[in-house]
Amino acid sequence: MDHTLIYTIIGSIVTAFAFGMIAVRLRLPPIFGYLLAGVAIGPHTPGFVADLSLAKQLAEIGVILLMFGVGLHFSVRDLLYVRRIALPGAIVQMLSATVIGAAVAKMFGYGLAQGLIFGFSLSVASTIVLLRSLEQRKMLESAGGKIAIGWLIVEDIAMVFALVMLPVLATMIQSGEALDWKALAASALEVTFKIGGFFAFMFIAGRRFLPWLLVAIARLRSSELLTLGTLAIALGFASIAYVVFHASFALGAFLAGMMLNESEIGRKSAESTLPMRDAFSVLFFVSVGMLFDPSAMWMQPVAVVAVFMIIVLAKSLAALAITAWFKQSREVSFTVAVGLAQIGEFSFILGGLALVNGLLSQELYNLILAGAMLSIVANPFLFHLTDALGLTRAKKQVKA
Repeated sequence: MDHTLIYTIIGSIVTAFAFGMIAVRLRLPPIFGYLLAGVAIGPHTPGFVADLSLAKQLAEIGVILLMFGVGLHFSVRDLLYVRRIALPGAIVQMLSATVIGAAVAKMFGYGLAQGLIFGFSLSVASTIVLLRSLEQRKMLESAGGKIAIGWLIVEDIAMVFALVMLPVLATMIQSGEALDWKALAASALEVTFKIGGFFAFMFIAGRRFLPWLLVAIARLRSSELLTLGTLAIALGFASIAYVVFHASFALGAFLAGMMLNESEIGRKSAESTLPMRDAFSVLFFVSVGMLFDPSAMWMQPVAVVAVFMIIVLAKSLAALAITAWFKQSREVSFTVAVGLAQIGEFSFILGGLALVNGLLSQELYNLILAGAMLSIVANPFLFHLTDALGLTRAKKQVKA
C-alpha cells in the first residue's frame, strides 16, 4: 500500500508545528517556522523528503478555502467600488515590476523573452500571504484591505491570461516562426469570454442558488452537514471555475463566497471552516520551503538581493504612487503597498510553466523561489515596521 499522502501530511504538519513553536519562542512570525519546516523536509536538505507535488495540491486547498472566506466578507458593491483604484493600480504595479525585472535579467545576460517572463513572475502577489496578514491584523474589511483584495483579483485574472498565452508563445518561439498576433489575439479573446462567462454564471445562477442551498441544509439541523455543505460549495465552485471556464480555483472560491455574503447564514457557515483553512494554509508555506534551494543564496547573492528589492521596494513604490494619485490616506496606501510586497503561488506556477516550455532558465526560476522565500519572511516584519512608524495600524480584536 502506498502511504505517500499520509507521510506527506504527517511530515508537513509535525515539522511545521515544531518549527512554528521555535519561531514563536524566539519572537519571530510563525510563518518563518513553517517555511523552515518546508526546507527541512524538502529535496535540498538531508533526511526525510516529503512529496512536493502532493504538498502543493494540499496547499491549493488552503488557498481555495481562504479565498472563499474572504468572499464572505466582500460584497458586489465593494468589488465595484475598489475597481477605480485596483484596476489601474494592479496594471501599473505589474508593468513596473515586469520592466524592472526584465532589465535586471538583461544585466545578468538573459534575453528579452526570459526577462519579461521573469519580471512578470515577480509582479504577482501571493493570495495566501496577503490574506493571512490581513486576517491576523483584523483588516479584511478595512478600506486598505478591500483595495488590496480587489488589486489581487485583477492580478489573478491577468495571471489566467498569461498562463493561457504562454504555451502559444512557446510553440511559436520554438518553431522559429514570427509571432502570430492573430493567434495571440484569438487566445486572449477566448479567455476573456470564458472569464466573462464565469462571472455571469456566478452573478445569475450562483446568486440565487447558493443562499437557497445553505438554507435547505440548515433546515436539516445537522452541524456536520452544514460544514460539509460549506466545503462542498467552496471546493465545487472553485472546480467549476477551473475545469469549465479555465479561470483559477481561487477566483471561483472568492466569487462563491461573495454570493453567499448576501445571506446571514452564509456568513455564519464560514466560521465552521476556520480550523481547516488554518491547517491547509500552513501547508502552503511548507510547500514554498520545500521548493527553496538554500544554495541559491550564496551562489547568486547579488541577483538574490536585486530580486528581493524588486519585490519589496519597486512594487511598494508603485503601489504608493498609484494610491497617492487616487488621494487615499497614508494608512490605506501603506497597507496596500506592504501587503502586496511579496510573491508566492502564482509566481511558481508561471515560472514552472515557462521552465517546462523552455522559456525560462533554471537559474532564473531559482531566483524567483529565493525572492518568494525572502519576501514572505520579510512581510510580517515590514508590517511591524510600518506599525512602529505610525504608517499602518492593526485593528484590535474585540473581546466578547
